[in-house]
Amino acid sequence: MKILVCISNVPDTTTKVKFTDGDTKLDTAGIQWVINPWDELSLTRALEIKDDASSGVKSVTVAHVGPVTAEPTIRKALAIGADSAIRVNAEPSDAYFVAAQLAEVVKQEQFDIIMCGIESSDYNGSMVGSMLAEMLNIPSISAVSNLKVENEKPIVTREIDGGKEVVSTSTPFVAIVQKGIAKEPRIAAMRGIMMARSKPIKLYEPVAVDALTSYKKFELPEARPACKFVDAENAKDLIALLQSETKLI
Repeated sequence: MKILVCISNVPDTTTKVKFTDGDTKLDTAGIQWVINPWDELSLTRALEIKDDASSGVKSVTVAHVGPVTAEPTIRKALAIGADSAIRVNAEPSDAYFVAAQLAEVVKQEQFDIIMCGIESSDYNGSMVGSMLAEMLNIPSISAVSNLKVENEKPIVTREIDGGKEVVSTSTPFVAIVQKGIAKEPRIAAMRGIMMARSKPIKLYEPVAVDALTSYKKFELPEARPACKFVDAENAKDLIALLQSETKLI
């Protein structure tokens, strides 16, 4: 069995966001790029499954749609333990475009399990995984909080209202994973970092697909007002503030 983990290249969560070109583009100057957190947890779980010899999983590959500047992030995924990587040489213009490029990769490479994080930490679109499954005409399972493979049969646990649901499915399928898929992201060891330098990154040129959305303008949220401290003994002033300013009561 072969697992594909789709990864996004996103700004570190401590990044101070700025825009350029009339607030139509992200200002990338000085940004530290990382693997999208949900994708990093997906990769961790995929590697845990591969580590279990009884699972039948022989390889874990990561795939990313992005320019050459994303390769350091891809190399990090290889250092963590992925066997190989694929990069589609295109600017990820919108979710539909990204899903279409990944669908072409899956058609060419033939993976059994495709794992996608529920969303990316920059755009929070939550669309690529389901679009990918639809384009491939294969099953998708959302809200996946655990995945294991028993006798080459995937067993998936997903979160539902008031509990959990355990389902099995045929392969290939898309698992759209969320918090809980792995406890902590796997950290690259020095040996992994050294080995990542020689691991292959296969390059795909993009297929001709038009993006369906475009960005007109970005706006930062309004600055938060300064904190007001109220003496613990002065409940009357606190109630007045909650009524007049926050409208909570």
